[in-house]
Amino acid sequence: QVQLVESGGGLVQPGGSLRLSCAASGSIFRLDAMGWYRQAPGKERELVATITSGGRTRYADSVKGRFTISRDNVKNTVYLQMNSLKPEDTAVYYCNAGVRSSNYWAQGTQVTVSS
Repeated sequence: QVQLVESGGGLVQPGGSLRLSCAASGSIFRLDAMGWYRQAPGKERELVATITSGGRTRYADSVKGRFTISRDNVKNTVYLQMNSLKPEDTAVYYCNAGVRSSNYWAQGTQVTVSS
């Protein structure tokens, strides 16, 4: 089993920044691709960003240029730096990690962007 623990969520004003962290522990062996997803009330869960074990990144068009995903393979941690936050970024953010053929999810952290 793999456990993912998130931190860094909270309340920020529009235009502000937050940095989310997600640390993996347990039976990791090899941590493959990791990603961040989010789900706003009344909306489907959507992909925000992904990063492969080699560092290749992909972003949703809605966050490209504002968010940056990165990882530390020594610490088994993935990060999401969120800049220029907008109210529409408000959602519960979930990190995901692939280990071999399985996917694991964190419990989610609330990000609220409001004046």
